[in-house]
Amino acid sequence: MRYSLTTFILILITSNFSHAQFSDQKKDFQKFTGLFDFYYDDANDKMYMEVKDLEKEFLYVYSLSSGIGSNDIGLDRGQLGNEQVVYFKKAGNKLLLVQPNLKFRALTDNALEKKSVEQAFAKSVLFGFKIKEKKNGTYIIDITDFLMQDTHGVTARLKKTKQGSYKLDTSRSAFAMDRTKAFPKNIEFDVTLTFKGEATGGYIKSVSPNANLVTVAQHHSFIELPDDKFGKRTFDPRSGSYPFSYFDYSTPVQEPIVKRFITRHRLEKKDPNAKVSEAVEPIIYYLDNGTPEPIRSALLDGGRWWNQAFEAIGYKNAFQLVMLPDDADPMDVRYNVIQWVHRSTRGWSYGSSITDPRTGEIIKGHVSLGSLRIRQDFLIAQALMNKPFAERDDNYQPMLDMALARIRQLSAHEIGHTLGFAHNYAASTNNRASVMDYPHPQFKLNNGEIDFSSAYATGIGEWDKVTVAYSYSDIPENTDEKKALSAILDSATDKGLRYITDQDARPQGSAHVLAHLWDNGKDVAKELEDMLKLRAKAIDNFSIDNIKTGEPNTVLEDVFVPLYFFHRYQTEAVAKVVGGMDYNYAVKGDGQSVVVIADRKTQNQALMATLKTLDAKWMAIPQEKLKLFPPRAFGYRKSRESFKGKTGVSFDALSASGTAAGMTLTFILHPEKASRLIQQKALEPDNFGLSEVLDSLIENTLYKQQKDTYLNEVQWSINFRVLYHLMNLAAQDSVYPQVNAIAHQKLKELKKKLLSSSNAYAQEIIRKIDGFEKAPEKFKLIAAPKIPDGSPIGMDCMHWEQQID
Repeated sequence: MRYSLTTFILILITSNFSHAQFSDQKKDFQKFTGLFDFYYDDANDKMYMEVKDLEKEFLYVYSLSSGIGSNDIGLDRGQLGNEQVVYFKKAGNKLLLVQPNLKFRALTDNALEKKSVEQAFAKSVLFGFKIKEKKNGTYIIDITDFLMQDTHGVTARLKKTKQGSYKLDTSRSAFAMDRTKAFPKNIEFDVTLTFKGEATGGYIKSVSPNANLVTVAQHHSFIELPDDKFGKRTFDPRSGSYPFSYFDYSTPVQEPIVKRFITRHRLEKKDPNAKVSEAVEPIIYYLDNGTPEPIRSALLDGGRWWNQAFEAIGYKNAFQLVMLPDDADPMDVRYNVIQWVHRSTRGWSYGSSITDPRTGEIIKGHVSLGSLRIRQDFLIAQALMNKPFAERDDNYQPMLDMALARIRQLSAHEIGHTLGFAHNYAASTNNRASVMDYPHPQFKLNNGEIDFSSAYATGIGEWDKVTVAYSYSDIPENTDEKKALSAILDSATDKGLRYITDQDARPQGSAHVLAHLWDNGKDVAKELEDMLKLRAKAIDNFSIDNIKTGEPNTVLEDVFVPLYFFHRYQTEAVAKVVGGMDYNYAVKGDGQSVVVIADRKTQNQALMATLKTLDAKWMAIPQEKLKLFPPRAFGYRKSRESFKGKTGVSFDALSASGTAAGMTLTFILHPEKASRLIQQKALEPDNFGLSEVLDSLIENTLYKQQKDTYLNEVQWSINFRVLYHLMNLAAQDSVYPQVNAIAHQKLKELKKKLLSSSNAYAQEIIRKIDGFEKAPEKFKLIAAPKIPDGSPIGMDCMHWEQQID
């Protein structure tokens, strides 16, 4: 008993001494006054924070203020993490940082009903902080370890991308006080983190001075939540806006329990009764002041297009884009930012947002633009121009003009994501009606010359005005909001505007006849044929004068890559029409067509156009052009954007055509498409079926004879790819058995027809079919040489869905 009492007294004395010690020492610490007051102990690199209001919710966001610089690893400067509503709760001698579960709610005045839902689902305790001192109702906690965590998941990302096994090294980590700040409604912490490990991947080795020690900067933001005056707006699948949702368990049984609303900024008219009014608080975006000219001006021009859409709904200067002040931090939640991000390789741009998880209100928009993407459009223009450097090496302005036109559109596109808008991949079929599509540069042949003048559209499209109207229109009081919003969408339908987004456009097996990435035109088959003619003309013009004086011929091969594969995205679009459908995100009573299978004529035109990309007459690189491509010059090694081949140092013309063919066949013989063709034929006997598609494919490839010996070799290179993909379809276990049956039948018919041939290649096909028939379950598709990186064509915003680019 005496021992226990003595121990208790010692603990009490120690505790009081510790508390007194902090109170005595904090006068020596650097104090920051803001949403939470906090102190920095420079001598020990420690951070302490005052907590006055327990169980008061605020927003916590983590991000990277400096990254790794590799598109493949995907840890970029300015990359946002997840936003989380949190609060502090006392438990014993700790303050717990609790994240409530906002997926499941009970929006009711019944406190017990709310509590029953709260207790039914798990919460998350993000951290436990020992209380250093309590004085006058204020708690002092040490938040150093919390801020020094690998919250952003750098080690997990490096492991996932197979770059090595790393651990956070706190001895090489510290607070970055120049970016640690306090404001009345937010506080910002920046921490330099070093990860130690054994590098095994090429990506991390290519961007780190010492790949075993990788240092980044992690940012933490504590943010005051907005007031409760924001009006949630109901989500409609036709609107083009991003949804957020939750379960409301207080909902009457006859109503849906899942509640869906859109994400949007807060925007209100100063004068709700005026036809045109300024905003109470305009939406202001800030461009990274490290962005160089002329890109800076192009980004400002393109981003400001959005004001056209806000003007159309009665706002004056509601959307503004200005330069970021020199003393502002792009990670500061008070700024909507367009950040110019550098990487070692060309990669995606994307738009992300910090939103209030309770309401969907966008608090901060953050756009990340990859700085190398402009160079892809420049390269495309360089490849398509007729002898641009024949007379002088400074004739770069036409190429730069096209690349800047793309940058304007890119600026508008990515800002659109942070305004709350999703992709619209049907817009390219409707006079380029949206900046939220992925645009392919559009050219014309005028008197045998390629016209660049309308490569990219300018200004906000008609669809963009619809999405802005749905998300941001002021709905007058005593107006039925649901009817008013529905009227906006009905009007768009009446004008022929269409909206189809990622889920129906991005997958290789997708089937919508209008929704494609980087395509052109309403008649995609005709557009492909026109594109092939333009491509052929550009190849015919291609010469040593497509590079500057003094550059190695090796560079000419790199310029030729985007020209040779110029048709790649339009081919994908056209191939999707075969076995494709036209459908809408229809709702009951809106009068839209629900789903229609593409008619036989449309599918046949698409198939015939696609098969041209498997014809050596179109795909063979002209023999005289091959003389332009010597083995690689010293110091100019192949890259991921170079042609791949099987002939060692020499340029491999046959593999180029095989690679292009493999791309087409991946689309036209996709397993899901094959199964759809079975069903399509059953439902519409007069339409295309799988058997007819395979017959046309075989007739136009494996049975095609080219008289020219070079073209004949190119055709056989394509033909073997056709054979491999046919066998792949026959061996698929993810398709209807009918697909396997038809594919096997076509292989047998092919074998039978070739039996009488003495051609060595025909005999090799027979041998391969024989081997396949003995053990089809062992078949593995022999891959073509990998197609060089193509997307993004100056972009893909692979919009990262923080709202995954």
